Amino acid sequence: MAKKKSDTSSTNKKVVESLRVVLADTYALMGQTHLCHWNVEGPSFFALHAAFEAQYTELFTAADEIAERLRALGAYAPGGLRSLAEIAGMNELSEKTSAEKMVASLVEDHTKLVKDAAKVRDLAGDADDKETEDLMIARIQVHEKTVWMLKSFLK
Repeated sequence: MAKKKSDTSSTNKKVVESLRVVLADTYALMGQTHLCHWNVEGPSFFALHAAFEAQYTELFTAADEIAERLRALGAYAPGGLRSLAEIAGMNELSEKTSAEKMVASLVEDHTKLVKDAAKVRDLAGDADDKETEDLMIARIQVHEKTVWMLKSFLK
């Protein structure tokens, strides 16, 4: 009999646990990006304000897709700000932060997310979970592009 993707095998458990981290990362990054959108100041205000809005909007949609993938795997999606923050383990920015520090911090957070998504991608590949693997490949592409764009601002 063929193994179902929603089995509670140890490989599936590793995929689920790692996917929970990516969901928490995504939600935490969305919050950080929203904070930057609200509080950015200076000569780059208009460009960054608009860029941050596009980014947090995209992250909100992504969080929903990742949570729904967890549910499709037969797992529950984590929630609650404290729980998500603990799972993600990202440093929070203060409300009064320079635009450059905001961008640099977001680069770090997106880079962490790329690393965590790559772990899920590899685990999903080992588990022959093509759907999760594909989702993580798409997420990595988005975050790598965002890192490039944010780093370009810092030059």
